[in-house]
Amino acid sequence: MHIPDGFISPQTYLPLYAVAGVAWVYGARSLRRQLDADALPTLAVMTALSFVLMMLALPLPGGATAHAAGIGLLAVSFGGWMGFMAISLVLMMQALLFGVGGVTALPINALALGLIGSFAAAGCWRLLRRYNESVALFLAGWFSIVLPAILIALVLGIQPNIAHDANGAPLFFPFDLSITLPAVVLPHLLVGVAEGVLTVLGYRYFTRLRAKLAR
Repeated sequence: MHIPDGFISPQTYLPLYAVAGVAWVYGARSLRRQLDADALPTLAVMTALSFVLMMLALPLPGGATAHAAGIGLLAVSFGGWMGFMAISLVLMMQALLFGVGGVTALPINALALGLIGSFAAAGCWRLLRRYNESVALFLAGWFSIVLPAILIALVLGIQPNIAHDANGAPLFFPFDLSITLPAVVLPHLLVGVAEGVLTVLGYRYFTRLRAKLAR
């Protein structure tokens, strides 16, 4: 799902860097308030898992990729802001060290996957866990992938309208919404199923592990 460099216009990524910057500052403050020594090892393991999952990317038409991400697991375990900061760290490391995703596209990737994905998962978990924990976990994982996919498809699809030459030829991403929405969103409906299962199994595993360590 990472957007690479060269696909997003400066008219898009510069304002979103400002938005992401504000979110990162607030997220860092939230992280300092909430994070403690007991939670740090689990957060580190889940962040590493997210890193590995997002490196295993399946290319899609038009330059996008599909992959599980571990967003739902991070968000239901630690909340939206911690999930956002962890995913942002993963995306930054992948962009700077491995060229997976772009530096210019980092704010879009971070806001879509990290912010929207994490808060969608955390919100779904809070609303539904009282009724059925497994369903709440699964939907948290599913929405954490599908909603970012929709947002990324929209950002890509509007690029031809935002940046083009005098003749109307796109200067960056060439495909419009009629292509990006089905090309990006439809595969992620299935990836969301895998993310949902991962969230259910991962949450239960780490819950049992913490219970054993607490004895």
